[in-house]
Amino acid sequence: MTGNQVSLRPLTGGDAAAFVPWVNDPEVTRTLAVGAAVMDRQAERAWIEKMNASGHAVLFGIIIQETDRLIGSVGLSQIDLRHRSASLGMMIGEKSMWGKGYGTEATRLVVRHAFEELRLNRVQLQVYEYNLRGIRVYEKVGFRREGVLCQEHVYDGRFWDTVVMAILREEWEKRPALPASEPGKT
Repeated sequence: MTGNQVSLRPLTGGDAAAFVPWVNDPEVTRTLAVGAAVMDRQAERAWIEKMNASGHAVLFGIIIQETDRLIGSVGLSQIDLRHRSASLGMMIGEKSMWGKGYGTEATRLVVRHAFEELRLNRVQLQVYEYNLRGIRVYEKVGFRREGVLCQEHVYDGRFWDTVVMAILREEWEKRPALPASEPGKT
C-alpha cells in the first residue's frame, strides 16, 4: 500500500532488530499496550512471527518512501471475519519522525485496507487519555469516541482512562475523498 509519504509492507521476523530499541524505550512505549519486560531480538521476532501466523492479524511496517526507512508499524489484530471487525494498533518508533504526519497517513492506509480489501465493517482501537497526539490522528482519520474505560490504565503512578474509538464502513465511505496524507501534518 502506498500513500504520498509512506508505504506499508508486511512485517517479517527480519524486522525485529529495528523494533528492539523502540519497544524498550519508555518514551515510545508509554502510549502502547505492552508489558514492562525487556524485549530482545529473538522475543520480538517470535512475536512478529506469531502474529503473522495467527490468521487473525495483519502487520505492516511503515516505510518512508523517500528514504526506504522503516520507522514503525501499523496493523489490525483480533480480525473477526464473521462479524467483520478488527482492532487497530499503530506505533511510530523512530522518535525523530514524530509529528510529521506519517502516523496519520499509515492509519488511513490500513483503515482503507480493512474496508476495501478485507471487507470489514468496523475498526476499533483503544488509546490512553494522555496520548493526545494519537487521539488527534485517529480523529483526523474519522474515528469517533465510543466510550471510556475509567481509570483502566496505570502510568507514572497515576490511574488514567482508556478511550475506546471506532470507525464504521459507512462512516468511512461518507467522508470526503482525501489523499492518504494531507497538508498540516500531525
